[in-house]
Amino acid sequence: MRKLFRSLISLTAVGAASFAILYWMVLPLLGAAQAPPDLSGLTGDPKRGAYVAAASGCLACHTDKKKGGKPFAGGHALTTPFGTFYAPNITSDPKFGIGGWSVSQFARALTAGISPRGEHYFPSFPYTSYSAMTGQDIVDLKSYLDNVTAVASAAPRHDLIWPASDRRFLGGWKWLYFKPAKRLQVAQVEAGPLARGAYLVNVLGHCGECHTQRGLLGGSSSTPLAGNTRGPGGGKVPAIAGMGRRAKGPWSKDDLITSLQMGMTPTGDFLGGSMAKVINHSTSKLTSQDLAAISGYLLSLR
Repeated sequence: MRKLFRSLISLTAVGAASFAILYWMVLPLLGAAQAPPDLSGLTGDPKRGAYVAAASGCLACHTDKKKGGKPFAGGHALTTPFGTFYAPNITSDPKFGIGGWSVSQFARALTAGISPRGEHYFPSFPYTSYSAMTGQDIVDLKSYLDNVTAVASAAPRHDLIWPASDRRFLGGWKWLYFKPAKRLQVAQVEAGPLARGAYLVNVLGHCGECHTQRGLLGGSSSTPLAGNTRGPGGGKVPAIAGMGRRAKGPWSKDDLITSLQMGMTPTGDFLGGSMAKVINHSTSKLTSQDLAAISGYLLSLR
């Protein structure tokens, strides 16, 4: 009995030591920050940046409309199986917002999910999609946000269950699920309507963050844009790939454009919930050319 007891103590000690090494020494090395993109020679344009912000849905996520929050001041709640995330303040305030960030720090946050202090961001911030943003869009967006009215207030802290609340574990999450996309160049994005549509859907619009199934740890785990049973607030999110090939009620290009412009479906219903916010603050602000590009791309998917 004593021998068994000693063996159990030894195993427990080894397990504790192994966990400590993993927690304090290994996890910080996982998901290490990439070098920020080379933005030399690029000049930001606030007007173009406003369009990038609209295409990226920044206002909808970073404004607490329910409580009368000011634009981009944060506080919007995102309920998930891991707890509630609150979008941060991204106004030009240097203390509570991002006014004190350099463009390189901003780019690093967008494309690698790393804060200016070197901490991992939770993937509720869709850097997993933004990692392919063009350098020009990054500097334009920063230029626009630098001109947004400063709001000197902090967003609420995330309310998460452990261990999801521990940022140290995010290095492991990134190692499992985050493979930074190769950063696109403007010429690639503008190569044609299909390329532009893919960029708007997969990168700026980050549609896959909601419309792709996620596993128990929150990583994408199935065919992109094929629907999600664990969407924001616990609701189901429909597939948007293969919409033109549905056995019942296939969508046309005009159907999709109308839906993205005003939220109306081919049956005359109107989209609600999170998608209504996306339409009101994002897709309804896009040009007719971009809406046609998005629709054409989505209809090209099987």
